[in-house]
Parts: sequence; C-alpha cells; structure tokens
Amino acid sequence: MKTELAIDVSRLRKSFSGKTALDGIDLSVPMGSVFALLGPNGAGKSTLVAILTTLLRADGGTATVGGFDVGRQAAAVRNLLSVTSQASAVDEFLTGRENLTMIGRLHLLGGAKASSRADELLRDFDLHGAADRKVSTYSGGMVRRLDLAMSLVRRPEVLFLDEPTTGLDPRSRLAVWNAVRGLSQRGVTVFLTTQYLEEADQLADSIAVLNDGRIMAQGTADELKRLVPAGHVEFGFQDPDEFGKALSLIRIEDGDGGHAFTRDDELLTLRVATTDSAAVITTVVSSLNADECNASSIAITKPTLDDVFLALTAKQEAKR
Repeated sequence: MKTELAIDVSRLRKSFSGKTALDGIDLSVPMGSVFALLGPNGAGKSTLVAILTTLLRADGGTATVGGFDVGRQAAAVRNLLSVTSQASAVDEFLTGRENLTMIGRLHLLGGAKASSRADELLRDFDLHGAADRKVSTYSGGMVRRLDLAMSLVRRPEVLFLDEPTTGLDPRSRLAVWNAVRGLSQRGVTVFLTTQYLEEADQLADSIAVLNDGRIMAQGTADELKRLVPAGHVEFGFQDPDEFGKALSLIRIEDGDGGHAFTRDDELLTLRVATTDSAAVITTVVSSLNADECNASSIAITKPTLDDVFLALTAKQEAKR
C-alpha cells in the first residue's frame, strides 16, 4: 500500500491505570523525511513509539505506518520498520561483522547475502576498519553506529530511533548524526525521539513538541522558533565592577517596565530579551555610556528550540 505519509496519527489516546499517557495525539510524517519528537522524561514519547511499532495497543484514535493500521494490520507494519532503542542490541563478544551477519541470517537472507549485506553496511557506517574486532573494543559512537547498521540489514522503510545519542560524547554524537543524515538521503524515513533540542535542530525536517501526553506544537525548526518572537541581545563585560554597574542600570530600566533580562555572574554577561534588537542596543548603550560604563562585547541571538520548548511548556504549566 503506497502513501505519501510514512506515519499518520489522529486523536491517539492511551492511559495506564487511569493516568493519561497520550491525550489525543495528531501528527504526520512524510516519506523519506527525518521527524523529531521532543519531550522531557514522562512526556509520552516511548508510549507513542511503542504504539507505532505495534508493541502496544492504543485506547482510541488511529495510527498508520506506510498506510497500514498499526492495530489491525500489525504484521504488515512490522515488515516496514526497524527499531533502535536506547539499549544497545549488539553482542560485545562478537565482531562487528559477526553481529551484522547474525542479524542477516535471522532475517533468512542466506549465508552469502548476509555476508554481502554486512560488508555493505560496514562501509556505509565507516566500520570496515574495525569489522573483525570484537565489539567490546569499540568506542560508544562505534557501538551506536553498529546498532544502527543492524537495524538496516533488511532495508526498512521506516526507522525508529529512541534517543540514539544519549550518553555519547560530542564526537560520537556527530558520527551518529552523520549516519542519520545518510539514511535520509537514501530514502529511509527516520522517526527520532530525543531530549537534545540541538539534535532536532540539526537533523529534523519537522519537529513536534510533546509534553504531558499532548502535542504542544509541530512544524519545521524555523516555524517553531517563530512561535517565540523575542530574541536576545547579550552584553559582555571584562571588569566585574563594570558588570555590576551595568546590572544596576538595566535593573532600574526593568523596574520601570523596560527590558527583561537574565544574568551570568561567572561569564559577566547580561541577556536582554527583545523583539527589536536595534532599539535595545541603542537604549542600553546610551544608558551605559551616560554612566561611563562600557560593554566589551555585544551579540544578537535569535530564539532557539530551547526557548520554544521552555515557552510552550511554561504555557501548559500555567493552565494547570
């Protein structure tokens, strides 16, 4: 069954012992795209993935993967997808090649095809140089890339990645990001759950923010950032006395209904929230100069996904 949507979810609901985990979820993921689901622990991310991968039945609503209903056509759905969970599925006592070949045999590829597919994936994930080393000697990033490769042995149309870079160092995280980009380029639809907002910003074609079982917003990273119109102007200081003087001046303005700001006493910086960076710079610099106080640096920052996430979750907290 062909469809332009890899995943289509409508009014999906799930509760456990009277506690709502998913409260009428709606989302859609186009074929061949990378979709990121953001949310804190307990938001409902794992529950949603479990339903979409046929491991759990929903209480209400509908969900399809590749056009097949996850409840009524579970076997067809399973034939389309692979899942890489937070817990690694590799056997550290086997080599990288042996792990991949074993998965190929479990999928009934046959000896020659399993071996050929293993070689192909080792090249694709830049593991060919370590193919015959035991996985116990691999770095965390190498293990994660091997885990991804094992999910692709039978060429799934949809790949679910549950927080794939949790616990990895920055270098290993970048390696996994590059692997995900490569999958998308080859036409695999990637459904990514993550707590790292930078990860979603870097990888995802579209993003949904999930909190307390509800989708708070969905769109591209730029569309979500436009939900928070205010950016920041950051004023940096080298002298602690100058920083203290500037802090007093800006606090006075804030008290008069002026600029809202945050401070970093260690870095000697003040971040002023604004929708008009030029006006803030002009006003604040004039105020500082009038008191013979000079900022050593001025930087303009646009809203980030962190700002979006905090704003959206704060709105939900306020409604309770």
